[in-house]
Amino acid sequence: MDLLSNLALGFQTALTLSNVGYAFLGALLGTLIGVLPGLGPVATIAMLLPSIYSLEATPALIMLAGIYYGAQYGGSTTAILINVPGESSSVVTAIDGYQMARRGRAGAALAAAGLGSFFAGSVGTLVLAAFAPPLTEMAFKFGSAEYFALMVLGLIGSVVLASGSLIKAIAMILLGLLLGQINTDVISGVPRFSFDIPELTDGIDFVIIAMGVFGFGEIIANLGQPAEQREVFTKDVKGLWPTKQDFRDAAPAVLRGTALGSILGVLPGGGALLSSFASYTLEKKVSKHPEQFGKGAIQGVAGPESANNAGAQTSFIPMLTLGIPPNPVMALMVGAMTIKGIQPGPQVMASNPDLFWGLIASMWIGNAMLVILNLPLIGIWIKLLTVPYRFLFPAILVFCTIGLYTLNNNNFHVYLAALFGLVGYIFYKLGCEPAPLLLGFILGPMMEEHLRRSLLLSRGDWSTFISRPLSAGLLFAATAMIVIVLLPNIRRKREEAFQDAD
Repeated sequence: MDLLSNLALGFQTALTLSNVGYAFLGALLGTLIGVLPGLGPVATIAMLLPSIYSLEATPALIMLAGIYYGAQYGGSTTAILINVPGESSSVVTAIDGYQMARRGRAGAALAAAGLGSFFAGSVGTLVLAAFAPPLTEMAFKFGSAEYFALMVLGLIGSVVLASGSLIKAIAMILLGLLLGQINTDVISGVPRFSFDIPELTDGIDFVIIAMGVFGFGEIIANLGQPAEQREVFTKDVKGLWPTKQDFRDAAPAVLRGTALGSILGVLPGGGALLSSFASYTLEKKVSKHPEQFGKGAIQGVAGPESANNAGAQTSFIPMLTLGIPPNPVMALMVGAMTIKGIQPGPQVMASNPDLFWGLIASMWIGNAMLVILNLPLIGIWIKLLTVPYRFLFPAILVFCTIGLYTLNNNNFHVYLAALFGLVGYIFYKLGCEPAPLLLGFILGPMMEEHLRRSLLLSRGDWSTFISRPLSAGLLFAATAMIVIVLLPNIRRKREEAFQDAD
């Protein structure tokens, strides 16, 4: 009964005219920044922080939260239509979503992403409302050793993302890990591998690699094709809505992705990102036709999109209940609460119940707004795909270039993305999947930080990773996955499944 009375208080707060208006504004802004390549929720929320001084705490946080989960919706649009992930968690969506668009099924992909996101976002919010305390207890059990082990498991699991050889997949992960080392050392504060280039001392931005390898690389590859093969989007669109078979295929993936995202979203260090990769890995494992993944499997869109949206909702749990931000967006949310004179942590639920439950209730309202906003727009997005490629690719380049320049108002990022575009074209020619590279690049710095922190806490004792039960279990699962994949029988079946993709 406490939950029902708390939710009643939340909806009473969230359904005031002003709060509904700010939820709509946040959802709309989030969708727009997700659709525009290069502009993410972190930059947008950071730019909007000064504006919240004139707002009350509740509408301010409702608007900022809407921007965050709205960006998860919008990021899938560019991933599906032009193979440019708007968000790091949309990298996996691009693998099958873009292939569906090439086959004239962009409408079904966008609808599956939108409906899956709505369902997962609603469930994630329910989890946030009902299970915040026990899920927080689970997150407490994760120390640096556990996070390192979890990320090792994630990297090994990402090998199955590549439809080519195991050696190429491992090579791409290692390259991603190496690129992730170009930054300033987290402990000593000394720049490394920056070649005395000031712009590299803070590391390479994810957007630069994503746009270069996925966006620019795809454009170069397309321009290398004969004109009749290049007009990939001018084929007849096969309907704007998923078929009955699509719904049957996507529904289990949505349920599994929602469950994964709800659990992994609680963990600091990119829960939504880990959720989407874990969901894709799981869907490929349980599928009766793994050879369809990478060629336009709707499960490869519905599962990860559900996972990252559920993860986006449950990532509020450690921020609201412990005051611990699990990702950069939540760190900005903590900053917003501090600006409004609210101390993030366990006392928020007791001292500011209107804020706590109003924010949760606003997420249901915001998710409903997003699905109402996005589904009618599918027809408009599809119209873009009927534009001949000779007009489409310059427009993509312009949007990407503007997005890259606005990262830090620096031409260097544009040049660097162009370089990665050439690298992406080389990957295309060599038959290498870039998705494992991006996962290695994103997880690499976090893995290093948790590895070094664990060794500092244990005074250099490496046995800390196997003496802690949870860490040992995750490392055992990673080792078991390697052994299983390398078994001759399993390896042969995998090669047979992907022989058409090579």
